[in-house]
Amino acid sequence: MAMAGTVSGGVREGMTSQEKKVIFASSLGTVFEWYDFYLYGWTAAQIGAAFYSAFDANTQFIFALLTFSAGFLVRPLGALVFGRVGDLVGRKYTFLVTITIMGLSTFLVGLTPGYQAIGWLAPAILIFLRLLQGLALGGEYGGAATYVAEHAPHGRRGFYTAWIQTTATIGLFLSLLVVYIVRNSMTPAGFADAALSGGWRIPYLLSILLLGISIWIRLQLSESPMFQKMKDEGTRSKAPLSDAFGNWANGKYALLALFGLTAGQAVIWYGGQFYARVFLVNTLKVPANTADVALIIALCVATGGFLLFGWLSDRIGRKPIILAGCLLGALTYHGAFGLLTHAANPALEAALAKAPVTVIADPADCNVLFDPVGGRVFKNSCDVARQALIASSVNFETEKGPAGTPAKVKVGDKTFDSVDGNKLDAKAFADQRTAFNTAVTGAVTTAGYPTKGADPAAINMPLLIVVLIYLAILVTMVYGPIAAALVELFPTRIRYTGMSLPYHIGNGWFGGLLPPIAVALVAATGNIYAGLWYPIAIAAMTFIVGLIFIPETKDVDISKV
Repeated sequence: MAMAGTVSGGVREGMTSQEKKVIFASSLGTVFEWYDFYLYGWTAAQIGAAFYSAFDANTQFIFALLTFSAGFLVRPLGALVFGRVGDLVGRKYTFLVTITIMGLSTFLVGLTPGYQAIGWLAPAILIFLRLLQGLALGGEYGGAATYVAEHAPHGRRGFYTAWIQTTATIGLFLSLLVVYIVRNSMTPAGFADAALSGGWRIPYLLSILLLGISIWIRLQLSESPMFQKMKDEGTRSKAPLSDAFGNWANGKYALLALFGLTAGQAVIWYGGQFYARVFLVNTLKVPANTADVALIIALCVATGGFLLFGWLSDRIGRKPIILAGCLLGALTYHGAFGLLTHAANPALEAALAKAPVTVIADPADCNVLFDPVGGRVFKNSCDVARQALIASSVNFETEKGPAGTPAKVKVGDKTFDSVDGNKLDAKAFADQRTAFNTAVTGAVTTAGYPTKGADPAAINMPLLIVVLIYLAILVTMVYGPIAAALVELFPTRIRYTGMSLPYHIGNGWFGGLLPPIAVALVAATGNIYAGLWYPIAIAAMTFIVGLIFIPETKDVDISKV
């Protein structure tokens, strides 16, 4: 299978057998890492029911997303810890440690009893395991990207490291496929069972096999030649953290990389792949199987874009491709998600157009509808009105009403007075609230809102897949060249540390927090598209900062210490 390396214009075309081995081993191990990490996202509803059953369904889901995000929050810490080890000890041994931690943490999630069995210890263990996963992933990506880039010939780094970039989507695809197969091999109740026999646990338990394969493959690798040369010459950094971030000469590149590259890349990535599914399943009420099939097809079609844009970045540069992806996302996200609504739930689109729903309320009467302890009863009339609409998955707008007056819900030309629980005893409040909810649900159903979910027969599957492919192509534009761009910003002696921190703050914080922020924005405003303003704003910021301050790096000699 080895292809002879040839030189064209000073750039060798084709890969040696050793380079193929490096890319395959690094990429395959990282695929399994991402499989572990994304698996949680596809089973968030089951995680919420198993570990947060003390709360209502909406709070369960939000807590499940927050636990998912906890892993992202510690990724920068993992970048600092393992980046320092990677610059002191070596690339190979560091990402052997990270993959072991990651794999064992995922496997143990499948064995952890739920809330009904061990109470609050269950979510505590879950959060701890999620933090370990995030910590390990914080050290994984920088090691794999640095390792491959330091093996790549000059002029081919974009293409070589693009293979690493495919691993996130392939891991996402693999986890989605396994969950799809397991879910459809049993009853819905069997898959969602909160007990240890629940089918949703099977993909977590299978990860132990992937861990064994990954470790075996990575043990076959040798150390990076650039790091080995530094080690032999005694030129390694003695203090990678202070060298990378303790002086402005290097520290400024970490800030520029964060705000001018990785923040925008992260929100386009998580918006186009992860939040797109949340939007389809939780907002548009598309059956999970239908959404998963569409996503699997879209990912299969678009994955080659990572290699295409990585290759193209070796010719025209990293900066124009990444920033173009951010700009396109900022300009077209609203239109693209609007097309998802048109394709997936045309009845909802029609209802939004002909029968807009409005909550008219005193702003002082409206609270944030999120209960962090699971025991709060929202009694204000504005809150009662909005909860009734959210329970029916109805998009609505909030209009300022006269101060001190109770809230009203307007559905088309019909108006309903909400209930102020602060002026009623518990039984009267419960009775009147039930009557109000029934009346509102009937009105929105009559107005054409599909309160029971999207009609499978009305879903335009070809259009749905085309829109998802477009969103995935944007992901490949921003993500395909990012590893090469980050590697080239930092010298060899601090490269692992230097590139890992901005990457994981960008992807861990800006990207990882996208789902709960978007869901919270939708709940707060009642607008199903409100969550898109977050990725749009961040992508636009990155485009501006990157355009002005980020240097082009494709011709940089990365062999310099």
